[in-house]
Amino acid sequence: MKFIIHGGALSRSLHSISSVVPSGRTMPILLNFLLEVENDQLKLTASDLETTISVKLIPGMLEQDDVNKIAIPAKMFLEVVNSLSGQQITVEVKQDYSVEITAGTGRYKLVGEDPTNYPTAIELSNPALTTLPSSVLVKAIGKTLFATGTGEMRPQMTGVLCEQTQNETIFVATDAHKLVKYTRTDCKNDEQRSFILPKTPLSLLNKLLSSHKEEIMVTMANNQENVKFEFENYTMVSRLIEGKYPNYNMAIPENNPNKLIIDRGLLFESVKRVALFANQVNNQVVFRLKDNELLISAEDTDMATLAKEKLNCNYNGDDLEIGFNANFLMEMLNNIDTELLLMEMSTPDRAGIIFPYKEQEDPIENILMLVMPVMLVK
Repeated sequence: MKFIIHGGALSRSLHSISSVVPSGRTMPILLNFLLEVENDQLKLTASDLETTISVKLIPGMLEQDDVNKIAIPAKMFLEVVNSLSGQQITVEVKQDYSVEITAGTGRYKLVGEDPTNYPTAIELSNPALTTLPSSVLVKAIGKTLFATGTGEMRPQMTGVLCEQTQNETIFVATDAHKLVKYTRTDCKNDEQRSFILPKTPLSLLNKLLSSHKEEIMVTMANNQENVKFEFENYTMVSRLIEGKYPNYNMAIPENNPNKLIIDRGLLFESVKRVALFANQVNNQVVFRLKDNELLISAEDTDMATLAKEKLNCNYNGDDLEIGFNANFLMEMLNNIDTELLLMEMSTPDRAGIIFPYKEQEDPIENILMLVMPVMLVK
C-alpha cells in the first residue's frame, strides 16, 4: 500500500479520531490506528472496544498491493504527521508491515503490526434509523451532557437517555442532584424506542459536529446493544449502556405555585460572587423571595465569611426561603440561552425547576432543568 496526501489533511483526520485511542493499560493492538484501503479511499480507524470511529480520505495518489491495511502506532504516527502538516507526504507500507514516510528531503521509518488482530467495528442487525440535523444533536448533547453522573454504582446515570416516539424525541440526563430534559418535536420516529447513550462518544460526536460551520445531516441507527452515527466521511459505532434508566418523571415536581422571572446573566453573576463566601462543603447559597425582590446570601461560619446581594425580579408566590448548591445552579444558568429565565418552586425541600423564559412557547423545542435543594442550615 502506498499513498500521497497533504500532511495537514491527514493530521486533522487523525486528530479527530485520536481521543478514542486508549491512554492507559489495554490491549496493545488498540494503541494503533488502523489504516486500510477501501473503495479507492484511505480509511483511518481508532477504537477502544467500546467505541470505534472511522474517517475516510481521498489521497492525491493511492496504490494497493498485497498489503491493503496496517495497524500503525498511533502516538508516533500522529506526532510525525503533525510535524509534516505543511508538506505533501508519501506513506508506503511494505509486506513485513514496516512503514516508510517521506516528505521533502526527510525519510522516516517505523514498524506497524498485523491488522488481523485489530477489532472490527460492530455491524448492527435490523437497526432503527433516524436522520437528525447536526444542530439538533449538538444542542441536545450540549444541554444534557453536563448533567450526567460519574458514579459506577449506577452506570445508567453516566449516559444520556434518548426516548423517541411518533411525536417527539427526548434527551434526558441526571446525576440525582440535577436533571435536564430536552425535547424536540421536529425529530420523530415511527417506532417507539428508548436507549442510553454513553458520555465519551457523545462528547466526541459533539466536538466533530460543532467543527462544521454548515448544517449537515446525521444518520443515527441503533438496536438493543449498539448505536451508529454516520455523517459526511465519518462513522462512529458505540455500545449502548445496559440497564433501565431511572423514572425521571417521578423526580419532576408538579404544582409549583411560586414563580420567579429574572435576568439570567444578572442572576448568574450574583450567584457566582456570593458563592465565593459559601461553605466549601455544601456550596450553599440561599434564595429569599418576597414581593419582587430576591435576596441571595451565603455564609461560612467556620471562616466567618458572609455575602448578600439583592436583585429585582418578577416574583409571584408566597414568601420563600430555599437553598441550592451554587455549582449546580451555575451549571444550569450557564446552559440557558434566553435573556430571562423562569424558575418554579414550591417548598424548601422540593426541587426547583428552571426554564428558558419566552413570552410565546416554542412549539419545536422545550428545555426543563431541575436542581435539588440543599437543606437550610440555621
